Amino acid sequence: MVPPFTNIPTYLLFLLLITALMLNSNQTLARPSNVLNSVVLGMKHSSTSLPSPKPSRNSSKRRPSEAIDMMEPLRELRDGYLVSLNFGTPPQAIQVYMDTGSDLIWVPCGNLSFDCINCDEYKNNIKLTTANTFSPSFSSSSGRDLCGSIFCMDIHSSDNSFDTCTMAGCSLVTLLKATCPRPCPSFAYTYGAGGVVTGALTRDTLMVHGNSPGVTREIPKFCFGCVGSTYREPIGIAGFGRGRLSLPSQLGLLQKGFSHCFLAFKYANNPNISSPLVIGDVAISSKDYLQYTPMLKCPMYPNFYYIGLEGISVGNASAIKVPRSLREIDLKSNGGMLIDSGTTYSHLPEPLYSQLLEVLQSMISYPRATDMEMRAGFDLCYKVPCTNNINFIDDIDLLPSITFHFLNNVSLVLPRGNHFYAMGAPSNSTVVKCLLFQSMDDGDYGPAGVFGSFQQQNVEVVYDLEKERVGFQTRDCALAAAGQGLHKI
Repeated sequence: MVPPFTNIPTYLLFLLLITALMLNSNQTLARPSNVLNSVVLGMKHSSTSLPSPKPSRNSSKRRPSEAIDMMEPLRELRDGYLVSLNFGTPPQAIQVYMDTGSDLIWVPCGNLSFDCINCDEYKNNIKLTTANTFSPSFSSSSGRDLCGSIFCMDIHSSDNSFDTCTMAGCSLVTLLKATCPRPCPSFAYTYGAGGVVTGALTRDTLMVHGNSPGVTREIPKFCFGCVGSTYREPIGIAGFGRGRLSLPSQLGLLQKGFSHCFLAFKYANNPNISSPLVIGDVAISSKDYLQYTPMLKCPMYPNFYYIGLEGISVGNASAIKVPRSLREIDLKSNGGMLIDSGTTYSHLPEPLYSQLLEVLQSMISYPRATDMEMRAGFDLCYKVPCTNNINFIDDIDLLPSITFHFLNNVSLVLPRGNHFYAMGAPSNSTVVKCLLFQSMDDGDYGPAGVFGSFQQQNVEVVYDLEKERVGFQTRDCALAAAGQGLHKI
């Protein structure tokens, strides 16, 4: 899920006051006192509306690396992946989406006061609304972030604390001395699909699990958004980008990395099945069996993860040539393929998308399900013979495979079920399957394509930030997680 260029403007009125003043705040960022080597987070699969990929907002500098490893389970809920974060004293468990296409970490705040506009689909799901909100008043360690913090400057797209503290109502004397005790002003943060969240930056204790059973650590004064109202964003989000506010950044892991293995779509809404999200040294160590493609550098939008796509092949046919814009990023920071867990389906630019459809149509002889195409909004659906009415999702059929060819001779054959997917139960020994790709929105800026989470199912993905590369290896994520003791199959 990718934020647009900037957050909603909230200052500029006070710039005349400070144009001659170049002092920066001397307030320091509180850092974790307990140091780990790895963090393992659990993921679930979840859903939001389909984001429309757009370029990121302003970037921020990296923080120095601090050794901390973390591991938690990921669970699937329809078209996204949930990780449980434990904030406060005593801890309150809040489920949030894992999103590599944004930076901010935020949670819904206030059991009764949290308001989500245009979220009718979720209002009847108590577990995802009222029961999944954070209550600062119930935490003895909760407090507002100050106006002079680097996080406050970042959320308001400022490079100095004069802007944010002037907005907060600080006097000129306290500005010059960097002693203003006022809290950070409220913020508005926007996402590419049109979602908006408003709230206040909050500091509280974050409890995380280490990569060994029973090992937990507390990270004091962790910064996140306490959000009271949203538009089309019913569930909190944990940004995994490279900005100051992201989870890997605040844990000091931007020089290390993280890995995930997204569960298959058939496990959506199953609370008993999870797979590990690992952050730290353990995420990138002993991973030589993966294929690695280099990360592309995007000077204007360095917070997010771009890779280069060289071609796409269908079945045993020759690879379809892709435009140059998918292989590299130009001088204006446009191009490349954004790898984004917050975007559900992969997006391809025209005319490549239409070419892929043409090749598939020439190789598939099953009858088209045009009625489903009209209802579901997908461009290519077929009535496929079904030999197994129980396991029809995994039923073997003659639909051709799709392979992504990335830079550095990396070829990733998408696992079965990652391109065509059953849209419902079988009828008359046939099941309708649709191609879950979409055309990239027209635009003159931003990424040329997006590698979405649906196409990353049953693929181990390693973000090796130390070596600036992304690794891929197909595997049964549910089975692998069972081998790690996360659940039983």
